[in-house]
Amino acid sequence: MPRLIAGLSELAEGYDVVLSDVWGVVHNGAVAFDAATEALSRFRAKGGAVVLITNSPASSRIVAAQFAELGGRGEAYDAIVSSGDVTVSLLMERAGQSLFHIGAAEETGLFEEVAALRGEAPRQAPIESADFVLCTGFIDFWRETPQDYDARLKRIFERGLDFLCANPDLVVEVDGVLSYCAGAIADRYQRLGGKVIQAGKPFAPIYERALDLANAARGGKVRRSRVLAIGDAMRTDIRGAAEQGFDSLLVTSGIHRDELHRDELHRDEVHRRAEEVDELDVAALRQFVEAAGLRPTAAITRLIW
Repeated sequence: MPRLIAGLSELAEGYDVVLSDVWGVVHNGAVAFDAATEALSRFRAKGGAVVLITNSPASSRIVAAQFAELGGRGEAYDAIVSSGDVTVSLLMERAGQSLFHIGAAEETGLFEEVAALRGEAPRQAPIESADFVLCTGFIDFWRETPQDYDARLKRIFERGLDFLCANPDLVVEVDGVLSYCAGAIADRYQRLGGKVIQAGKPFAPIYERALDLANAARGGKVRRSRVLAIGDAMRTDIRGAAEQGFDSLLVTSGIHRDELHRDELHRDEVHRRAEEVDELDVAALRQFVEAAGLRPTAAITRLIW
């Protein structure tokens, strides 16, 4: 069992850096969590550095703006790194190649970031002539399922195209509703035997960038044993921390709320009662951890100080 704690203050003295997930930890897509913002702010006030690390396919500049719009405060963090930032770097490495884009037509942020850096946006092409695929998410976020993409994925696989996934998450909770992410499409392509290149957690590149930002904030190199990763997803946050040699804190009321809490809040109440959490089912947590084959260092129902 992970250590059950009531607040981040119980662990804070043991760490110099916090790498905190965003969705499910500091906001739910509709409103920022004041208690989480306060906890991270107090960690920084004691001399620690906080880097928000997110699988959002948007650039960190956009993530910061979204957090502020939801009521988040800038004093909660020193820097942000997103899966979108890593994706921009990968697109820069493929300058001159054409891509087939899977995602909403209005998701142009990454193309604009590349255009700002190299003077022109990546060239888009149909499957039949593209050099690789970029998946930022679902074309219709609210209605489609991963199975809706099987025919396209088969055509992509037949061409042997690399599949660049800008968001490895399978699902995300938006105002209490679970919706699919780009990772769910990438997972189906990988099952076909296709090559998937993942930009975010739990893969190494995003953590390397996060540590660079943490070192800059601290003014020196930080030991991995002094880094605490906070997140609500076992598959990405906790696995990524384990593979990088970081301690981890699982927020149980996020994406795994249904499995870990006895009386889940009705989804239509989550916006209104964003920071209320039903009782943690300790036995369920024990079974959940054993089934996952991963043990977070500690667990907390919601991020508070």
